[in-house]
Amino acid sequence: MRMVGGHACLDFVNTVDARRDVWGPDLLQTYADLVVWAGRADLIDVDEARALLAEASARPLLAEAALEKAKILREAVYAAVQAEAAGARVPDDALQIVRDAVALALPKRSLFPSGDRLAWQWTDAASLNTIGHRVAFETAEFLVSRNDRRRVRECTGPNCGWLFIDTSRGGRRRWCSDESCGTRSRVRRFRAKAAGNMAPNSKN
Repeated sequence: MRMVGGHACLDFVNTVDARRDVWGPDLLQTYADLVVWAGRADLIDVDEARALLAEASARPLLAEAALEKAKILREAVYAAVQAEAAGARVPDDALQIVRDAVALALPKRSLFPSGDRLAWQWTDAASLNTIGHRVAFETAEFLVSRNDRRRVRECTGPNCGWLFIDTSRGGRRRWCSDESCGTRSRVRRFRAKAAGNMAPNSKN
């Protein structure tokens, strides 16, 4: 699972390998996949990951249901962030899904002492919906922090469509990753050009 979005909610929607002519494959096939992704996104720590995997093993049907809920949220997040990338309004149905998920997530946060200060901490570590709660909160924070300087892009690589924050100096980044989609795009252009040069001249 490559993490190239620049934000947890973007990396979450990018757990679908391709979103254009051919959708998929889905990288979140099991609840364990979801836990691995959340760990890589720093949404859960090692102890929370172990607890969630144990809970999923003990309650497989509930884990499957939590995974499906997370995927529904993922598609709503995708629609919401893609709208920003296109300069469009967030679709009402996607916004409602995100809003409902955020409403469920908010009671799972509370203030706790952190040194001589207070800090927000999650209180839902044992819940199979923990990751969905945290993705929802991260998404809300991302959407409300939108400003004119932020550039969300959609990868133009062949059959990709991953979303990312363009932090390049000129604001002209085209690919989710230069090493993957960038390389494939250049290879396709090179082969097309080579094929054109090798084609027989049709003029008499």
